[in-house]
Amino acid sequence: MRIRWATAAALIAAGVALTPGTALAAPTPTPSPGAVTVTRAGTSYLTATPVAAGQPVRVAASTGEHLYWSFPAAAGEVHEITAAVTLAQNRNGRSTWTVEVFDGLRRRQACTAGAQTPTADAAARTVGISCTMRRVRPWAEPWSGDPLPGTYYVRLAVVDVPEPDLGLPIDVDLLVSTTDDAGSSADDGRLEAALVPPTNAGTVLDAEPTVAPEGDGDDGWDLSLTGWLPEAGSRWIWTTGGGMLAAVAGVVGFALTRRPATR
Repeated sequence: MRIRWATAAALIAAGVALTPGTALAAPTPTPSPGAVTVTRAGTSYLTATPVAAGQPVRVAASTGEHLYWSFPAAAGEVHEITAAVTLAQNRNGRSTWTVEVFDGLRRRQACTAGAQTPTADAAARTVGISCTMRRVRPWAEPWSGDPLPGTYYVRLAVVDVPEPDLGLPIDVDLLVSTTDDAGSSADDGRLEAALVPPTNAGTVLDAEPTVAPEGDGDDGWDLSLTGWLPEAGSRWIWTTGGGMLAAVAGVVGFALTRRPATR
C-alpha cells in the first residue's frame, strides 16, 4: 500500500511528460501510522463503507461503478479527499473521473481546491483526483447549505468514458485527511474593521445643552382628574350606545322567553 502511494508521488516529482488533458496521480497526504487499510466500497448511500480520517482505502473495481464511502466530520475541521485511480491498458479513448462529497441530507458540497473532475488520455495509466472541502461550521442557516457536523459521503465515479471501456478493471487508492484551517476565522470571532464605514457623521456639540428649569411648587403629585380620565370622543359615544342597546336587548329577550307563573 505504501509503495503505491510512494510510486504515485515519485511520478510527479520526476516530471513525467503529459499530453494536454492528461492527469496523473497528485501527491497525497500520508496515511496515519498503524491505520488498517479498507478494502471495500459501497454502491449507494445506504451501503457506504465507513472510513476514518487518515485511514487508507485500497479497492479493486470496474469502470462504470459508483463507489461510496462515509466519514465523520466535526466542527472546525477541513477535510481533503484524494484518490488515485489506476486504469487498465489498451483503452479506447479518454475518460473523465470525478469525486463528489455529500452531507447527511444528500446535499452536494463544493470543493475549494483540487482537481475534482480530471480527464485522462487513452495512454494514461493513472489519474489523480482531489477535493478540499470547506470548513465545517458549528451552525448555519437552513438555506445556506454550509457544511455542518455529521456524516459525509464520498462518491467516486467515471462521468465520461467510451462504451467499450465500461467494465474494465481499475484500482482505487483513496484517503480522507484532515488539514489545518489556516487563515479562516471562527464563527465566534470579532471583526477587525467595520463592514460599512460611516458616511454621514453627526455634528460635534461645542456647548453643553441647557436643561429647562422645573416649575416652582411642583412636588411630582397631580391630584386633578384631567390626567387620569381619557378625552371624550367617538369611542365613548359608541361604547355608551352599545352598552345601552345591549341592556335593552337583554330585558326584551328575558320578557319574551319568561314563562308565565302558574298557580
